[in-house]
Amino acid sequence: MRLAWFYPGDLDGFFGLFVDNLLQLLLIQGLCTQVCGMPADFVATRVLPGAAFSVLLGNAFYAWQAKRLAERESRPDTTALPYGINTVSLFAFVFLVMGPVYRETHDPMIAWEAGLFACLGSALIELCGAFVGGWLRRNTPRAALLSALAGIALTFISMGFVFQIFASPILAVLPAFLILLVYSSRIRLPWGLPGGFAAVLLGTALAWILRACGLDYFNPPALAFSPGLHLPRPAVMELWSLIFRRDGWRYLGIVLPMGLFNVVGSLQNLESAEAAGDRFDTRSSLLANGLGGLAAALLGSPFPTTIYIGHPGWKAMGARWGYSLLNGVVVAALCLTGSVATVMHFIPMQAMIGILLWIGVTIAASAYRDVPRSHFLGVAFGLVPALAAWLLLNIDTALRAAGTSLYQAGGKFPPDGLAIQGVYALNQGFILTSMIFAAMLVYAVERRWLRVAVWALAAAALSFFGVIHAWTLGPLGLESNLAWAAAPDFALSYLGVAALALGLNAVGRGRAGSAGA
Repeated sequence: MRLAWFYPGDLDGFFGLFVDNLLQLLLIQGLCTQVCGMPADFVATRVLPGAAFSVLLGNAFYAWQAKRLAERESRPDTTALPYGINTVSLFAFVFLVMGPVYRETHDPMIAWEAGLFACLGSALIELCGAFVGGWLRRNTPRAALLSALAGIALTFISMGFVFQIFASPILAVLPAFLILLVYSSRIRLPWGLPGGFAAVLLGTALAWILRACGLDYFNPPALAFSPGLHLPRPAVMELWSLIFRRDGWRYLGIVLPMGLFNVVGSLQNLESAEAAGDRFDTRSSLLANGLGGLAAALLGSPFPTTIYIGHPGWKAMGARWGYSLLNGVVVAALCLTGSVATVMHFIPMQAMIGILLWIGVTIAASAYRDVPRSHFLGVAFGLVPALAAWLLLNIDTALRAAGTSLYQAGGKFPPDGLAIQGVYALNQGFILTSMIFAAMLVYAVERRWLRVAVWALAAAALSFFGVIHAWTLGPLGLESNLAWAAAPDFALSYLGVAALALGLNAVGRGRAGSAGA
């Protein structure tokens, strides 16, 4: 059965997916300059062209995959998996990898290289996940994965932008609530406009109308460079030098769980697509995911790409596979011609940050919605390390604004007040720690003590080698301490927890034997 490449529903699907991808590009342009100190022209000519190739590659593959499935099964209603830049990894790598490196070194190029290393590591984990994804999913409680993700969503994705919304109420509050109300009610807007697109239009219109009235609410940034054709350039040498420096491996505690998140999230999205009627091959889908992130890192983009959630929604719109191909072409054109910064000149950030608030809220809600009620305790406990990491980020930011630093003020925190060393310990490798905390409590609720012991032993090993809880405080700030016996106190404590779990298992078996007798 031979089918066309485009159908009427593909146009609706394209607008929805394109707005989402455009938002990621604008965030990359804005956050890389504001948080990581990168010049705007460097982001436009070096970072975004690498992202363009990975987005185009992935969208083309998933469009071909859906069309091939439709032709094989002789049905024209197959919908391609939505695909684009990974939102959660974007924030994690900006705020937890590149941002700290820039604050320590004041060198945006070193920060960029650290981001490339994180992207490469995440992509390699995804490639491995294509072969072991099923095992990972069976042996990691969903609550552990979703709790760590919810912690990032509530803190690094939502909270900072909530403050920005209420700092600019005249521009940001109305678009933000348009998104919240439309998406939460699932109401359909006139002419089928996507809620995010309508919010961006509303916020942009408000900004320019107020500016035309002489009110100083929106001051568009000047265009820092002239648009042109910017082809991606290999970043192999930058990656090669970083791999053999300590700076790259110190972020293993972030890269490893983010890669795991991407693998499991992709598996969940494949399940969602199958429930909607489209069964795609798991291994080839995950391989394409990993190859897209690998291409991004090798071509200069620190941001991996992934299968998006929401396949049933695009299918309900009538989108097939053409929407995915069209999205890849248009996004690539924007990135390769340096037009993203031009878009930022006309569209205020305040018009878009409500979408980030919605993303954070929905991710946090899913941590409770998609797990059994008995696992809620694990989800709540898993939020603690992310809250500590976000607290430390704000403490560090406030101290720098006051003209001092953690290194200078670290010894001045009163011992009977904020136990700052506990904040340091929870911050280091907090994503892995979130997963461990949630998993141990989930299995404790189920009285599966041997699994509690296994997770406690994993925590002991990670502490011993400095992946979690290990830190040093120097003039450059808080640094990881990957070394032999890096955090022995924590390693011994977690060994004690494992022994405790084994003891509880023995007690439980003894009581079961007595009851049987």
